[in-house]
Amino acid sequence: MRLGMVIDLDKCIGCRTCAVTCKSHNAQPPGTWWNRVFTPGSSYHQAAVGKDGHLQMNFLPVSCQMCDNAPCQKVCPVGATYTDERGVVLVNYDRCIGCRYCIAACPYNVRQFNWEDPQKAKKRVGYKEGYDYGYPTEARDKQGQLVYTPNRPQGVVEKCTFCFQYTSKGEKPACVRSCPSKARIFGDLDDPDSEVSRLIRDRQAFRLKEELGTQPKVYYLPASKPNR
Repeated sequence: MRLGMVIDLDKCIGCRTCAVTCKSHNAQPPGTWWNRVFTPGSSYHQAAVGKDGHLQMNFLPVSCQMCDNAPCQKVCPVGATYTDERGVVLVNYDRCIGCRYCIAACPYNVRQFNWEDPQKAKKRVGYKEGYDYGYPTEARDKQGQLVYTPNRPQGVVEKCTFCFQYTSKGEKPACVRSCPSKARIFGDLDDPDSEVSRLIRDRQAFRLKEELGTQPKVYYLPASKPNR
């Protein structure tokens, strides 16, 4: 199994629900966004001038590309970044030393550094010990490595995990479940009959910066026409 995601740019409406949901379900500190949505052709979220002078607006969601040939993994001096048996690139928070080599190596600029002391963060947001917020308190892989926790220590690198705390139990990532336009599709890339495989095969899917040879497992379906 190789888990992957397809994002249909025809369906993405730029609402940023994926970014907000991701931030909530993964307890990201202020200023940290594992999921971001860009507006191609514009430095800010506004309409850009397209062909024939017409205003157009398309959106490009970007998070960890889950590369098969991950540069971040190659440069990690302590092996904190690794790929699990499902093809998901993860960070072992217990092992990460915060050197940030992986941030420099990532060509997609999707890795974030956690500067915030988790205890101070709890006080700031009014976190209550023992209260059931409806989210897991931690998740570990089959080797016992800590890859998800709302109480991440200060000074670690973090990023999208395809919502390991959910997908390891057979559920879909939070961004996929929350997308109001169903622009995100998640599944097994090694299964030729899966929806993601079919869409990649039938819709001329592309990947970001394919020329770098990183072999991302996040695919995009091109927009058939600009939104005007």
